[in-house]
Amino acid sequence: MQTYERIAVAGRVSGELLTPARQSEWGLVVLGGSSGRVDVQRASLFADLGVTALALRWFGGADQTPGICEIPLETFVDGVDELQRHGCKRIAIIATSKGAEAALLTATLDERIQAVFAISPSSVVWGNIGPGFDGVSWPERSSWTWRGMPLPFVPADPSWLKEYRQGLIAYRGLFMHCLQQFSSSVPAATIPVENIEAQVILIAGGTDALWPSDLFAHEIFNRRRAFGTDTELILDPDAGHRILLPGETTPRSSLHAHGGSDEADARLGLAAWAAIARTLGLPDREPTPT
Repeated sequence: MQTYERIAVAGRVSGELLTPARQSEWGLVVLGGSSGRVDVQRASLFADLGVTALALRWFGGADQTPGICEIPLETFVDGVDELQRHGCKRIAIIATSKGAEAALLTATLDERIQAVFAISPSSVVWGNIGPGFDGVSWPERSSWTWRGMPLPFVPADPSWLKEYRQGLIAYRGLFMHCLQQFSSSVPAATIPVENIEAQVILIAGGTDALWPSDLFAHEIFNRRRAFGTDTELILDPDAGHRILLPGETTPRSSLHAHGGSDEADARLGLAAWAAIARTLGLPDREPTPT
């Protein structure tokens, strides 16, 4: 078992940095989704195998927006800078949901990123979730900015009637509805994934109840394939939004329906791990959480 040092970082870069005693050449930015979780558990899976891993806090911290609202993509570029300062020669990002939206966007802008592992991703930019620096959540704004300019986004329809699965709100229908209702917004809001020079691995479940990540993943894959870019698509028809890499015990949301099942989510996570490990040159064994 690898040993690593866990360092709290603050300032332009916020989160937890895990630096192994014996480092590989890879550094990994680890992004959670809209829960705001600083995913040290996931980062530790990689640090235990020699990858320097930065579990990034990208909203909700000191000097950060309280919600996912007009977050500068420079936040994630700064994370890449931090890993390079710690001697990482190759950079990858692993990200879930809204974090995957940010990761794909950042990879279109930063050529230093050599691999993106996008779990339950989106193919377009969406509006804010929660308030910005001004404490205001509505009217809707973009989730992201670059060089001070908000990115175009697909808006939400406030008249959408909530759908429930087993007592939890299922938002998949909302996103499907908005893509149709605001179809004129989709072209400008589409993430230009064909500009990503990195290898892209897309991981999604066919019963994702939070948003249609399976459809988004197909759209990303097809768009990149049309441009001849390096892309891998890993799908499980029975998995949901919450994908479990080997050793993870991420709880389900108590508010939002995720779809899938523990068994299917873990099965997809195992398939994803094999592809991720191959890309990062990790040992051919499952990680052990620490």
